[in-house]
Amino acid sequence: MRVLVTGGAGFIGGNLCRELVNHSAVSEVVAFDDLTTGSEGNLDGVGATLITGSILDRPAIDDAVGAVDAVIHLAARPSVPRSVADPLRSHLVNATGTMHVLEACRRAGTPIITASSSSVYGPTRVLPKHEELPTRPQSPYAASKLASESAVLAYGATYGLPVLALRFFNVYGPLQSVGHAYAAVIPTFADAALRGQPLHVHGDGRQTRDFTFVGSVARLLTDAAVRRVTSPTPVNLAFGTRTSLIDLIDKIRGLAGRPVEVVHDPARPGDVRDSQAESSRLRELFPGHEPVPLDVGLAETVSWYERQIATAPR
Repeated sequence: MRVLVTGGAGFIGGNLCRELVNHSAVSEVVAFDDLTTGSEGNLDGVGATLITGSILDRPAIDDAVGAVDAVIHLAARPSVPRSVADPLRSHLVNATGTMHVLEACRRAGTPIITASSSSVYGPTRVLPKHEELPTRPQSPYAASKLASESAVLAYGATYGLPVLALRFFNVYGPLQSVGHAYAAVIPTFADAALRGQPLHVHGDGRQTRDFTFVGSVARLLTDAAVRRVTSPTPVNLAFGTRTSLIDLIDKIRGLAGRPVEVVHDPARPGDVRDSQAESSRLRELFPGHEPVPLDVGLAETVSWYERQIATAPR
C-alpha cells in the first residue's frame, strides 16, 4: 500500500515515516510538508519521498492524495502559546487546512487518520479524561484542533469516508525541535539540563501530563493505516500515565547526571492543569499495543539530544 503523511517532515511525521517504510505491507511512503516547522533532515536516510507543499494549496494536496491508498494527517500549526499569539493562522492551517485534505480524500475515496489533541478537553477536573466528556477548549489551538477533529468525524458520518480521529497526549522523543519560544516541555528541559542551564517551569510544576513516546505513536499509526482501523468517535492516543513536571525534572536530572537549577515562571494562558487519558477505547481497537515506558523513552530521548549537542557546529 502507498501512504501519504501530511506533516511528514515534522517531529512525529519523521518518526512515523521511518516506521512505515520498514513495514512489509507498505510499498511507498510520501511525506507532504511545507517545512514551516518540519525539516528535510528529519527524513535523511528514511526512504520516503518528500513533496514540499502546503495543505492550503488545494491542487497540490489533491494530486498527492489521489496517488495513495491512505492518508495520515499530521500537518498542523502546533503549540498553545503560538496560537495565542496568532489565532487566525492556527485556525487557517489546522481547521481550514484539514478541510482541504478531507475534500481531497472524499473525492479520491481515500481513508484518513488524523491527529487531534488532548487540549480539546480543556480544564475539566475529571481524570482520566474519557472520550465522552464535554469538550471545553481553552486556547485558539485547542479550538482549531476540535474543529479539525469534528470535520473528520462528520465526513465519516456524511460521506461514509473511512476515518479515525486520535487525540494525542504530550508526545515526546527524538527529532522534537528545541531552542524556540514554542518548544515543548521535554525537549526544553532535556536540552537545558544537558547544557547546564536553568530549567524554566511555568507555574508550580505540579501540573501533570500523560507523556507518550513517539515510537509508540508511530507504531500505532502504522498499524491503524495497514489494518484500516476506523472509528465513528474520537479515540485517545495515550495509555493512562500521569507524571508531574517536578517528577519529570527529577528523571531528566538523573539522566543528565548533573545538578539542575529550576526557575518558576508565571503560568501560561491556555495551559491545562492536568491531563491523563482513559485508554480503554484505544486498547479495544489496538489490542496488544503496549507503550514504551517513560523511563525508557526519556533515556532514548535525552541520549538523542546529547548527540545533537555533541555534533552541533561550534
